[in-house]
Amino acid sequence: MAQPAAAFLSRDFRRYQLARVVVIVGAEAQALGVAWQVYEITHRAIDLGYTGLMLFLPGLLFILPAGHTADRFDRRQVILVCYSLQAVCSLLLFWFAWTGMHQVWPIFAVLFFIGTGRAFSGPASSALIPHLVPTEHFVNAVTWGSAIFQFANIVGPAFGGILFTLPLHTHLHGASLVYLFCFLSVLWFLVLVHSLHVRPGRMEHRAISKEVILAGFRYVARTQVLLGSISLDLFAVLLGGAVALMPIFAQDILHAGPRGLGLLRAAPALGALMVSLWLMVHPIRRRAGTKMLVCVAIFGASTIVFGVSRSLPLSLAALFVVGASDMVSVVIRGSILQLATPAEMRGRVSAVNSLFIGASNELGEFESGLTAQWWGAVRAVIYGGIGSLAVTGLWAVFFPSLRRAGALTPEALLNAELETTSQVVKQL
Repeated sequence: MAQPAAAFLSRDFRRYQLARVVVIVGAEAQALGVAWQVYEITHRAIDLGYTGLMLFLPGLLFILPAGHTADRFDRRQVILVCYSLQAVCSLLLFWFAWTGMHQVWPIFAVLFFIGTGRAFSGPASSALIPHLVPTEHFVNAVTWGSAIFQFANIVGPAFGGILFTLPLHTHLHGASLVYLFCFLSVLWFLVLVHSLHVRPGRMEHRAISKEVILAGFRYVARTQVLLGSISLDLFAVLLGGAVALMPIFAQDILHAGPRGLGLLRAAPALGALMVSLWLMVHPIRRRAGTKMLVCVAIFGASTIVFGVSRSLPLSLAALFVVGASDMVSVVIRGSILQLATPAEMRGRVSAVNSLFIGASNELGEFESGLTAQWWGAVRAVIYGGIGSLAVTGLWAVFFPSLRRAGALTPEALLNAELETTSQVVKQL
């Protein structure tokens, strides 16, 4: 049986995850505060979509320099600079709420800068993990990192809902209190990351050029198991994501209020946490690709159940399954991303992955808001779940190397890639 906490034998990994759990709780609480505040101001589904679009655009604009920055400079320093920008943005949101501002465009502007910080910190953070643990503990580290992320996703929205509804009779209530908490969580993160001993230094020593910057795209494009796993998550979550519409479901369909919204946001994370705890004791040892495809199909089916539900308990149960199934995909994709990529290219390949994740999450929120504006929230979610099921079937056919991926090791992933290539050559 695997050692469940092997990654925590490393000091820097312990500190980094302790920093992450607090800052993610703050970020999730802040996301809930922003969504509720924007919907209260405009009562338009499309504006909830714009919040996701503003977070996604920087990832699209800065993907190439972000990946190169993560490989060219000390990844720890990149993370510190980016989260310093996040702290400033949280203070601005706090000021907007404190002064009772009733316009959404300044909020969108701040979200753009938050997205800019994430665009650069995402690849650096992902590429930093292999420096924090020995190679043999890497999959365990990915599983723990995902579990901690999901735990924070449970606590963050629920805690944000509680903070938002505290009966305080001062200016420091509602959204302003949530944003202040997020600012303090970022400060905690900065202190702990600054204390890390690891100094990765430069991975890529070549100067910036078109060839160097585009290397990540080219590597992903020619590595089918990477392209298949990343793009599967992109299209499944892009179509099937319902996070942006949860304020509408909480307020207008389930009539559950801000605290109900906190429960809805926390339910997928709870499911993901339960699965990640299971995976720590029973890691994926074989048929990783097939299990990923099956779980994405379950994700789509559960999304449909959430869309048709008019009961809060049933909606929470459906979202629990959504998170549980997505967690398997997250662990497999995260492991493939790093294990199938050379160390000197992990920043640029992680940047490509960050763009895909941003497209599936933030751009997916815009897609949800737009389709909800056209068809209504319920139909938008149901059609999205159907789309996720269709994507799963297509990817099982078009990406045989992903379907053949067995154990999560560099050797097994390479063998799946070579087997697919040899079959293509034979067919030609």
